[in-house]
Amino acid sequence: MKFLAVCQSGLGSSFMVQMNIQQILKDEGVEEDIQVDHSDVGSTTADSADYFFVESTLAATLSNLPQDKLILLKSLIDKDEIKQDVNDILDKENISRQ
Repeated sequence: MKFLAVCQSGLGSSFMVQMNIQQILKDEGVEEDIQVDHSDVGSTTADSADYFFVESTLAATLSNLPQDKLILLKSLIDKDEIKQDVNDILDKENISRQ
């Protein structure tokens, strides 16, 4: 499985979200191999990942992505929001945590 953090330029904020997701997966004790990466809006395609974490104001820009795989973040710095979204995906995909 792959998670992709997406921002306008694919640098700062998407990398920060990527690091937060990686830390959350580690903290949750997820043993399944979940790849986490970051990218810019222009390079992101529907087959780039299984789930896309993106700041909500960019949703219209990413209309080419499957809407059920698009995780719209109200705040890129709210780790609790990201944690809830990650845990929702883990539950949906039946991925166990320790």
